[in-house]
Amino acid sequence: MTTTQKTPRKPRTAGKTLNTFEARREDMRAARKALVLQGGGALGAYQAGVYAALSETDLQPHWIAGVSIGAINAALIAGNAPEKRVERLREFWHLVSSGPAQRLPSWLGDRATQNQWSASMAMLVGIPGFFEPRYSPALLMGAAAPLLSYYDTTPLRLTLERLIDFDRINACEARFSVGAVDVRTGNSVYFDNTRQRIGPEHIMASGALPPGFAPVSIDGDDYWDGGIVSNTPLQYVLDIHPRSEPLVVLQVDLFNARGEMPRTLSGVMERQKDITYSSRTRMNTDALAANLNLQQAIADLISKLPAHLRNDPSVLAVQAELTHHPIDIFHLIYRDKPYEVESKDYEFSRAAVEEHWEAGARDMRRTLAHPETLRSDATVNGVTTFDLGEPGVERVKRPGLSR
Repeated sequence: MTTTQKTPRKPRTAGKTLNTFEARREDMRAARKALVLQGGGALGAYQAGVYAALSETDLQPHWIAGVSIGAINAALIAGNAPEKRVERLREFWHLVSSGPAQRLPSWLGDRATQNQWSASMAMLVGIPGFFEPRYSPALLMGAAAPLLSYYDTTPLRLTLERLIDFDRINACEARFSVGAVDVRTGNSVYFDNTRQRIGPEHIMASGALPPGFAPVSIDGDDYWDGGIVSNTPLQYVLDIHPRSEPLVVLQVDLFNARGEMPRTLSGVMERQKDITYSSRTRMNTDALAANLNLQQAIADLISKLPAHLRNDPSVLAVQAELTHHPIDIFHLIYRDKPYEVESKDYEFSRAAVEEHWEAGARDMRRTLAHPETLRSDATVNGVTTFDLGEPGVERVKRPGLSR
């Protein structure tokens, strides 16, 4: 495994000696750690597998942020004691993969056909512990039906209340954030345990994807799935995190923005879904990294000004605003199996869930087997992104701005 290298440079800051600055610099292994979980329905078992492998180490997150199914996984992690987290994740994913779709007829053909059958059953009869169809005569009116969703998510609320200790989430042992969208304003909103008390309704709001699921009302406002605006909470985490502290982000995505040219209508629908829900993660991450690293480069240039300019209070204020401690972003993405089609995010068969879980655990363990990629040069400020690829694909250490 190879990485591109950045030339180490000495950090500079106005008003502080180099030794003082270096004393504040932490090895990135001791930095604050954030686990960022994208939305993706049934594919979310991949995130559970990632965490299961991560739980075998001492690299526990200080901040867990999620959208949609990522919000559910985040709540199962933050809302349980460390020794119970994997067990609760297992219990949830075992429950939602225990429906009629498990009893696949023997006469069905290849795996793609079986997956489609399983997804169709989920649409017809729902998912245990998650959602069930609304059997209402009003649905005969089609789009004019006086209903706001095809499915009732009351079973999900009962599941969340049983598997998650919301008192633990609200004790703020770890920071917890989930994204939703205000139905009326169309703006992205984050519910955060440092700002409000979190309950099952906040998790359900983050995953209320229309028209399947109804909006969730909280304090007089109505919310839909956060993935409608942005399917990853990375931007929120980086916006809120104090620039005076180093940060390591493990971003686990379920849709891959990169893919082959489709050759069938099914492939077209799958490709469209991948592009839509990947939220242009790579592009946005690179743009953000370039911006932050440009700010840091300007802060360094200020240090080269003559003393009478460098020590001007307004210049010092600008330099302080532009100076960042390092941020490392490790990007782990689920890669589709050849037989998965556009229904992959609502195909909850036991076989698929277990495959996704194992893929997440395998990818995380492979990453952890190369600890040199999990440390950044502690003398470099700014943002470094690591694209953790599949076997045989180079894992690239991508600085946001060449220096």
